[in-house]
Amino acid sequence: MKLFLPFLLSISLFSGSLSSAAPPPADTDTLGLSAPSAILMEASTGTILYEKDANTSLHPASITKIMTMILIFDALSSGSIQPDDTVTVSEHAASMGGSQVFLEPGETQTVDTMLKCISVASANDACVAMAEHIAGSEDEFVARMNERAKGLGMNDTNFINCCGLDTDGHMTTAHDVALMSRELITKYPQIHDYCTIWMDNITHVTRRGSSEFGLSNTNKLIRQYEYATGLKTGSTGLAKFCVSATAKKDDIELIAVIMAAPDPKGRFADATALLNYGFSKCQLYTDPQEKSPEALPVKRGTERSVALVYEGPFRYVDTTGADLSDITKEIKLPEEVSAPIKAGDVAGKAIYRQNGTEIGSVRILYRDSVKEATFLDYFSEVLAFYL
Repeated sequence: MKLFLPFLLSISLFSGSLSSAAPPPADTDTLGLSAPSAILMEASTGTILYEKDANTSLHPASITKIMTMILIFDALSSGSIQPDDTVTVSEHAASMGGSQVFLEPGETQTVDTMLKCISVASANDACVAMAEHIAGSEDEFVARMNERAKGLGMNDTNFINCCGLDTDGHMTTAHDVALMSRELITKYPQIHDYCTIWMDNITHVTRRGSSEFGLSNTNKLIRQYEYATGLKTGSTGLAKFCVSATAKKDDIELIAVIMAAPDPKGRFADATALLNYGFSKCQLYTDPQEKSPEALPVKRGTERSVALVYEGPFRYVDTTGADLSDITKEIKLPEEVSAPIKAGDVAGKAIYRQNGTEIGSVRILYRDSVKEATFLDYFSEVLAFYL
């Protein structure tokens, strides 16, 4: 215990957070996209690299299912459902129409199979069946979708259904689609195990017997683009042709969202143009933070020192071709702290600079809690010293 450490000076703490300086988005006319609305985002930092009317409200079609899959993975992560759980198809789910895998009322499939049907074949019937399985009804599931969207900062999004069928008020933006795409691929990277499947089969078992049904990926970039990793396509009469395309090259992962393209080939051509642009411009700096900051001395605490941890990794995206080897890190911490200390509170921050200009920071947190020492603690220490 550091009970008798003299007080040296008071130093204010810093309230830093994970961040990176974002380069300005590219001029919206430089790539000649056919779609009226598009955005390109670097996945690990959320840095926007290009945008074209990205905040225009549009019908999203089946890229709605990105949020549906987030909620499915949320439920898997919480343990409320398991991949091999049995899902029973309702009359409502079987009646969806549009893109589907022709599930019948009363038919059962596993959660894992339903995810495959949604991500590969964009199955509306599987979406609704999963919504009902997780939330009891599609309406309740959609309410959760909108709540989750709000939590991600998707301020221009309103979902009316879980599969993306055209209906009044079911709207979002390219920017918001990028936000939910980033959440899905960074929080649940196992989605790539599903959305990169090119072709597969499922087995229908109904009262008429057993039959095979072929799944074919709606995202042609999986075969056409070398670095493609997903994610979701969509098309309806009002939405026209949309895609949220993800791709990874070396350590760079990008999200290209295309909305309201005039034709299916156009959306893939636009997405390819965006991804090629991003990979040609981007370089990513990452601080591995292999060693935690040194522990801080504690004054008037039941422990002599308190360990520290970084809140998260630091990543910075550059599109100028600058030399990133000259990035420096400065640790800002007090010389000592006074108990009580709560684990997770901010102790200070690491500031990153390039050529003297700050490009971002990461907060440094207390790893452990430390209680304030009582008279009994002081007495025990003195007694231990003499004995």
